[in-house]
Amino acid sequence: MIEILLILTAGFGAGVVNALAGGGTFLTFPALVFIGIPPVAANATSAVAVFPGYLSAAMGFKKEISDLPRAKLIRASAVSLFGGLIGGLLLLVSSNDVFSVLVPFLLLAATAAFAFQSQIQSWMRRAQFTATPYGTLGLLGVSIYGGYFNGGLGIVLLALFALWSMHDMNQMNGLKNALSFVISAVSVTTFVIAGVVVWYHAILMGGAAIAGGFAGARLAKRLPKSIIRAVIIVIGLGMSIVFFARL
Repeated sequence: MIEILLILTAGFGAGVVNALAGGGTFLTFPALVFIGIPPVAANATSAVAVFPGYLSAAMGFKKEISDLPRAKLIRASAVSLFGGLIGGLLLLVSSNDVFSVLVPFLLLAATAAFAFQSQIQSWMRRAQFTATPYGTLGLLGVSIYGGYFNGGLGIVLLALFALWSMHDMNQMNGLKNALSFVISAVSVTTFVIAGVVVWYHAILMGGAAIAGGFAGARLAKRLPKSIIRAVIIVIGLGMSIVFFARL
């Protein structure tokens, strides 16, 4: 009963955190390891568990997503799927050792880009440099990152949207969850085919993550923009510290 309660709590919390900013894996993965699941299986099970939460969170921002340009949204989804596929294939044929060194620096850079969004945009205007909204190159790079290493994907996507000059936090969160779902579809498929998912825990945790995704989407709409930005920055810094500690 205690294990089930822990699994459900971690799953619900991950759904809420992913809806707000991203980083729910840092609740689900440790919980699975704590109850005795081997790290590799715990990582795969965690990825499968939080996967449906992205969809429920995106559905919570359905109106905001529908206001985005449909043609550009479809293209962005296609680019995300392709990038996620490349990242997933790279993960199958390469080691995590080198990339694990880069991860905390990438997360810290993404968090800084989000935190200093206004200053960066002002500098870009003065330098006459523009980041094309829904640009293929930047989104492809982030999608490859997400397919290869899902940790902090939400933070990285939000940083990219900030460089696209997006300002509406609800639209940014909705698009982030929608594209995270598309990108994660590839890695989840890989784990399932490899047969390393502990399905009993994945189903329990996944159901809780779906509920958390809906709750997080509602919460994001009620909270002031400043608080949401602060939560995102704190989570990003916390995740960076965790990965620096693992070097």
